[in-house]
Amino acid sequence: MTARILAVDDEPDLEILLRQKFRRQIREGRFEFDFANDGLEAIERLEARDETDIVLTDINMPRLDGLGLLMKIHELKPLTKSIIVSAYGDMANIRTAMNRGAFDFVTKPIDFQDLETTLEKTLEEVHRSRETLQAIKENNILKMYVDDNVINFMTKHEFEHRLLVNESVEAAVMFIDLCDFTAIAESQPADVVVRILNRLFDLIVQEVMEQDGTVDKFIGDGVMTTFHGRHHIDRALDTAIAVRQKLNAWADSREAGESWPMRVSIGVNCGDVVRGNIGSESLARLDFTVVGDVVNTAARYQGAAAANQILIGEDVYERIKQSFQCERIGPITLKNKAEPAVVYNVVG
Repeated sequence: MTARILAVDDEPDLEILLRQKFRRQIREGRFEFDFANDGLEAIERLEARDETDIVLTDINMPRLDGLGLLMKIHELKPLTKSIIVSAYGDMANIRTAMNRGAFDFVTKPIDFQDLETTLEKTLEEVHRSRETLQAIKENNILKMYVDDNVINFMTKHEFEHRLLVNESVEAAVMFIDLCDFTAIAESQPADVVVRILNRLFDLIVQEVMEQDGTVDKFIGDGVMTTFHGRHHIDRALDTAIAVRQKLNAWADSREAGESWPMRVSIGVNCGDVVRGNIGSESLARLDFTVVGDVVNTAARYQGAAAANQILIGEDVYERIKQSFQCERIGPITLKNKAEPAVVYNVVG
């Protein structure tokens, strides 16, 4: 990678010396020099180029000196590093320059061996800063797709060097499905469908986050969420009730022409689940999720729920009946379950 260096000095000999002393690096494409006679010309050069790695600048120059240039460099190119060139006896200005953000300095007359070492050291810092910034950008993008719980789980000491790891945790698992959304998708243009779906998902996710839940995944027009820790069942049901209420109330604020009903069917179950990365390590395609019979049963409850119902099993009912009003639905047959299950609808 070519290092782009802007040399700023009102002495014309500096350009000649730099081209002579670093001719091998220039020929090999390691260094690329640009030159300016003073601070104002340097600003024009900086504005005209996408990237400048290093500004090598004298302090004493006409129009705009090196100290004034340092302040502009920070505004224009915050990742660009500056090296000050000044007489050894001018330590007061050198100190001022360092306080204004100069990365390093070399003294006149220039020792070009020392300058090369300083340039190489400064370039390492430039690359490190750019890599850090890129990592931050990538991390911010990643957070749009990956829940914080995934990052926290994978950075645990015992898991940081292994991908296909898992742990057993007690959790409440909830499936939320938008009723009759297929009919909407068939009757509306694709961009309208996506816009509606994202608005509804945003409403659901806000309620999940309010109760410290985790969005495990979006499945078509449905959402799978999990809740761990203290009162996880109560928090899951509070979320389910809030989503149902908010979605019913949302009809009053919809835009003209959005006359279709918006209701949800919800299934909630709790118990021990296996949490970890599921997928193909060789293809590097993994999904951080929870699996187990508790998850499958929650999905079955949702599949059996009618619009605006929140279905739970009898074991969950016994744990929350003092806190939530429920109505007994009775035994129902769940897909792939040998015995009928007694389920309850959480009313409020």
